[in-house]
Amino acid sequence: MKNKLLIITASFLFAVGCKNDKNQSKEDLIKRAYAIHDKVLTLDTHADTPLRMIEPGFDMSVRHDPKKTGSKVDYPRMKEGGLDAIFFAAFVAQDIRDDDGNGRAKSLCLQMIDSITTSIDRNSDKVGLALNPEDAYTLEKEGKHAIYIGIENGYPIGSDISNVELYYNKGVRYITLVHSSNNDLADSATDPHGTEHNGISDLGAKVIGEMNRLGIMVDVSHGNDSVFYDAIKMSKAPIIASHSNARAVTNHKRNFTDEMLKLIAKNRGVVQLTMLSNYLREAKPNVMRDSVLAIFRTNMKEVSEMNTDERDDYREKINLINKRYPDPSANVGHVVDHIDHIVKIAGIDHVGIGCDFDGGGGIDGVFDVSEIKNITVELVRRGYNEAQIEKIWGGNLLRVFREVQAYAKKAGNNSI
Repeated sequence: MKNKLLIITASFLFAVGCKNDKNQSKEDLIKRAYAIHDKVLTLDTHADTPLRMIEPGFDMSVRHDPKKTGSKVDYPRMKEGGLDAIFFAAFVAQDIRDDDGNGRAKSLCLQMIDSITTSIDRNSDKVGLALNPEDAYTLEKEGKHAIYIGIENGYPIGSDISNVELYYNKGVRYITLVHSSNNDLADSATDPHGTEHNGISDLGAKVIGEMNRLGIMVDVSHGNDSVFYDAIKMSKAPIIASHSNARAVTNHKRNFTDEMLKLIAKNRGVVQLTMLSNYLREAKPNVMRDSVLAIFRTNMKEVSEMNTDERDDYREKINLINKRYPDPSANVGHVVDHIDHIVKIAGIDHVGIGCDFDGGGGIDGVFDVSEIKNITVELVRRGYNEAQIEKIWGGNLLRVFREVQAYAKKAGNNSI
C-alpha cells in the first residue's frame, strides 16, 4: 500500500509542477513529507459525515469507495490518510423558523450527535470521544483517532438559550452560527434575500455569550462580513472559521478579505482552509455548459410563471446539466496558494485545515480523507518546515481551543 501511495503521490506532484532542490528527488521529498505528516498531530475541523452516519446501514468501520458511494470519510480511510483527529459537524439545513421548525431541527441535531457517540462506542478500539484539546494527543498515543463534535448552523438552538448548554453537555465544542440562509442568530453570506439582522441578532449575541461561558468555540464560517465583525467584537474569546478561505486569492463572499484576516490574527483566532473548488479557484468559462443551458432555457417559461412541479422539474434538469458539464476541479496547489496568502497576511499562527468532506469538499489530489497527505507534500515542496506544518495541521486550532476553555474556566465553568 505504501509503495502504491508513493507512486500515486509522485505522479500527482509531477502534475502540479514539482520543483525541488537539485539534490533532492521527488521521492525524497515525499518521504520527508510523509515522515512529518506521521509525526505531527493532524486535525480536520469540519466534516459533515454525521449525514452519512444516520443513514440506515452505514458503517464507519468499513472502507467505502468514494467514487461509487460518495462517502469521503470512514475510519479505515482516516488511518490511510494519517488523520489523527476530526470534528464531525451535526449539520441541519435551514427550514421554517417557528416552534415546529426549531423542534424538528433540535431533534435531528440530537439524532446526529447520538449517531456520532454510538459509532464511537461501537469502534472504541479505533476511536475515542474528544472533549478537550489534550484529548487528541492522549488518544493519538493510544493509537486511536480523536472524534470531536461540532454543530453547523445555529438553527437547532431555536430561541431557547438553554439548548447551548444541552449541546455542550452532549460533547459539542464549536457551533457554526449560520449556514446558507439567514437564521434567528445571524445573517448568511449566501442568503438570496440579503441581510436581515445587519450581522448578528440580539439573540445571536446572547448565544455567543453562552458559548463563551461554556467553552464552545464561535465559528463564523458561512456568515456574512458583518457577522464576522460582530463576532470579533462580541466574543470574549478567540473565534474560528472552521471552513473558509482567502478572498484575495478567490473572490467569493464565503472567503475572508485581507482586513478580516488581519483582524482574526489580532483576535488570536484561526481560519481553516476548505476543499471546495469554488472557494479555491476562479472557474474558467464553461462554454459547452453555457450553450446547453441557453438552449434549454430558450423553450422554458419564466420561473415566476411555473407551478411547484414545473419548478422542481426545472431545477432537476439544471442540476443534471451542471453535473454533465462540471467546472474543472481545484487541486492541492490551490489549497496551498490560500495558505501562503493567509500566512503572509495573518501569520503562521492563524491558519489550519477544515476539508468539509461529506459536505461538498473534495478536489484533485485530496478527493477524500485517504489523500490528505498530499497537502503536507505540497507544504514541504513550498518550503514549510515541521514546526510550521504542525501549527497548520492542528496546533493553531488547538491553541485557540485552549484559550476558549481558559476564558470559560475564568468565567466560572468548572466542568472544564
